[in-house]
Amino acid sequence: MKIILKILKALLIVVIIFIAGFAGLIAYALVTDYNPVEKETLFTKVDPGKLNDTIELSILTWNIGYCGLDKDMDFFYDGGKKVFTPKKTLINNLVAVEKFLKQNDTADFIFIQEVDKDSKRSYHINEFDSLNSVLKNHFSSFGKNYDVFFVPVPVSSPMGKVLSGVALYSKFQPVSSVRNSFPGKYSFPKQLFMLDRCFIVNRYPLTNGKDLIVINTHNEAYDPGQIRKAQMDYLKGFLQKEYEKGNYLILGGDWNQTPPEFKPTYPASLIRTEQISLPASYLPAGWQWVYDNTTPTNRTIQSAYDPEKTTTTVIDFFLISPNVKANSVKCYNLDFEHSDHNPVLAKFRLIK
Repeated sequence: MKIILKILKALLIVVIIFIAGFAGLIAYALVTDYNPVEKETLFTKVDPGKLNDTIELSILTWNIGYCGLDKDMDFFYDGGKKVFTPKKTLINNLVAVEKFLKQNDTADFIFIQEVDKDSKRSYHINEFDSLNSVLKNHFSSFGKNYDVFFVPVPVSSPMGKVLSGVALYSKFQPVSSVRNSFPGKYSFPKQLFMLDRCFIVNRYPLTNGKDLIVINTHNEAYDPGQIRKAQMDYLKGFLQKEYEKGNYLILGGDWNQTPPEFKPTYPASLIRTEQISLPASYLPAGWQWVYDNTTPTNRTIQSAYDPEKTTTTVIDFFLISPNVKANSVKCYNLDFEHSDHNPVLAKFRLIK
């Protein structure tokens, strides 16, 4: 009997310690929770100069997956088992990303998503600083969208600290660069450990008195319903309001959705069919979705990449207002060697 009581007492102590630890974790997460304002000014300039109202522009967008989602990785949150790629591999991935960006640094704008500044998953390497050292001729801005002191999952190997965001590089100095918060949160306490998504808006005065508005976005990935809809409704309102003023808009990034009525031309057996698609009625006629339907931009990460088996899709693309023309778009097929996304380059021209 005494032995049973001792065992029960030990179990009770373990339960109490677990509950106290969990309560402490939630309490600290509440105190340190990142609650961004709706609009955060990252940079302002009184007189940056004006761009020609018929200027031609090139824009590169790439989700680099914090250099930790290379071809050999799967990821626990997407059905895989792994959490971290080896440090040596991550550094090699970062070097490869830098090399590609250096080779394409003639692009007027470069949109990067999932850039870590201080995260356990990327061995606390400041990737934003590393990219800045490569893109020296570009003005840079950073919008934080993930700031959690400790992500407790998976329990066996927690992700730990994450500080990450999106970066926008420009050869032209904007009059302003603003981080805009997307609305919508997960239920408590999950919301304390998830991303606070955003889009960066750079504004450039034009010679005709209007503005060119360039936007880098990274939309919700995991919620299939209300959060995703709230984000898209908010974004739609922003775009329409700016276009009504006569401004020119180019929006790109990782939408975590396929373009409306998406019809890829690569083999159907490799198409990721479960990916949510944007509705064709999202915006009025004249707005244009710009993407390369011949090459996938994203792969599933339930397992390591296998070009003959891994399903893929297109979720990295651009949206332009009716006063902007798309001249070309190309997805670079890098076989997902250093990221679970491929980069996309597009060229545009403003229409008088």
